[in-house]
Amino acid sequence: MDKIPSGSVNLRSHILDSGYIMSDTLTLDVFGRRVEVNGEHATVRFSGVVPPTAGLWLGVEWDNPERGKHDGSHEGTVYFKCRHATGGSFIRPNKVNFGVDFLTAVKNRYVLEDGPEEDRKEQIIIGNKLVETVGFDSIIKQQSQLSKLQEVSLRNCAVNGAGGKGGIAETCPNIRKLDLSRNLLSSWDEVILIADQLKHLDVLNLSENKLQFPSGAPSLTGTFSAMKVLVLNRTGITWAKVLQCVPGWPALEELYLESNNIFISERPTDVLQMLKLLDLSGNQLIDENQLFLIAYLPRLEQLILSNTGISSIHFPDAGIGCKTSMFPSLQYLVVNDNQISQWSFINELDKLQSLHSLSCLRNPLTEVNKDAQTVRQLIIARIGQLKTLNKCEIPVEERRGAELDYRKAFGNEWKKAGGHQDPDKNRPNEEFLAAHPRFQLLCLKFGAPEDGELKTQQPFMLKNQLLKLKIKCPNQLDQKVIEKQLPDSMTIQKVKGLLSRLLKVPVSELLLSYESPKMPGREIELGNDQQTLQFYSVENGDCLLVRW
Repeated sequence: MDKIPSGSVNLRSHILDSGYIMSDTLTLDVFGRRVEVNGEHATVRFSGVVPPTAGLWLGVEWDNPERGKHDGSHEGTVYFKCRHATGGSFIRPNKVNFGVDFLTAVKNRYVLEDGPEEDRKEQIIIGNKLVETVGFDSIIKQQSQLSKLQEVSLRNCAVNGAGGKGGIAETCPNIRKLDLSRNLLSSWDEVILIADQLKHLDVLNLSENKLQFPSGAPSLTGTFSAMKVLVLNRTGITWAKVLQCVPGWPALEELYLESNNIFISERPTDVLQMLKLLDLSGNQLIDENQLFLIAYLPRLEQLILSNTGISSIHFPDAGIGCKTSMFPSLQYLVVNDNQISQWSFINELDKLQSLHSLSCLRNPLTEVNKDAQTVRQLIIARIGQLKTLNKCEIPVEERRGAELDYRKAFGNEWKKAGGHQDPDKNRPNEEFLAAHPRFQLLCLKFGAPEDGELKTQQPFMLKNQLLKLKIKCPNQLDQKVIEKQLPDSMTIQKVKGLLSRLLKVPVSELLLSYESPKMPGREIELGNDQQTLQFYSVENGDCLLVRW
């Protein structure tokens, strides 16, 4: 942007959208101010006359570049510059809302005016949900006692600053959770003036405020000493500014930095030591080398990397079957909406020593010509300690089935690579071990795959899908063992129906489980009536156990 000299402009009586009248004598420093026009937000880049028209104009750069008409030029003269060719407009001051101070916004939202009671309909944000306050009169009356307010949402209330000195501390000092998202705050200094009066503040949301951050390290005033959660999505903050400001956030546990075009350029040193959650979603410049710079945050448990474009990851300090020293506390990883197309990415995640939960939706690996259930089973088999995948818990029987199927699916490839049922001869080559780093461990767990398991199946011929099973009733000593051939696609519900007819017992009373010669001493419950025998990895020679 061109440097525009700072100063003030005399605005002739203009009535702002907020309802305030600006007189002939009132001057206002408008350069860089955030404004709202018909629901759209912008930044003032110019104030003055634009010939040949008379009168005062404001030149604004819109947050949404499609809202504008030009780049700040008019008839060959450049009045201001925009990042986008259509990001700018000239607007009369009486069309512009410069907003209100913090206390005015609080009173507008939380205080009932005197007068006859009537239903008030208003939309407010509670968490991430839009709620109409129909019938909330009693709540509003309670919250009108401003000094008792602890949770305040002023999203989209055109807040432009703190207002009079000390007013917030005097009126509503007990606020702990504050949502100031999508307002007209223009600088971090204004945020400090508000937060400095809220000594108990521990959650602050500043998303969608285009903030100017300090050019140097801000002084450590203790303003944010209690803050645990800070949301700075779409604020324009850079990683360098984060590291400049973060010494002032010593207790911070959750930091949200979505969609800021962040490039991680430097390792955090002696800061962010308490951080448990970091959200870098929507920052398309992130890659694996940048992630290594944050890999040693000691308490980081949750890392959100959705829509960053990441496609690969490799932990160079850990070989096959070993755990990395990076991300030592990471339990929950989100990599939705990325460019992950290789199973090597999933294999590497098994090296994370604490990873329990993964969300990996809408990636080429999971979307292109892949059956969703098959992909899920492959991910489960490749990451041994995973307990939750895509927000769905992984039951013990699902893991067992996934690992057995994985062992069979790649058994022929394992044999061709040098794998053998004899442990002394079992030496698969490095290429196979790199592609399937958990395969040897699964052979130790379940035994090496036998030749009979590795025969090519003909799935469309029923005779090739029939399982020869024994059926025992452990609690009925006089009941003989039954042998049956059942299709592996048969649901547990249908198996129960069959057994109900054979044993003359109501379906609702039947409890099924099974045991396998490959897992001596272990009994697997068949608890989901909608799943198939194949889902539970029931195989030829296994024994169904029936109780009622």
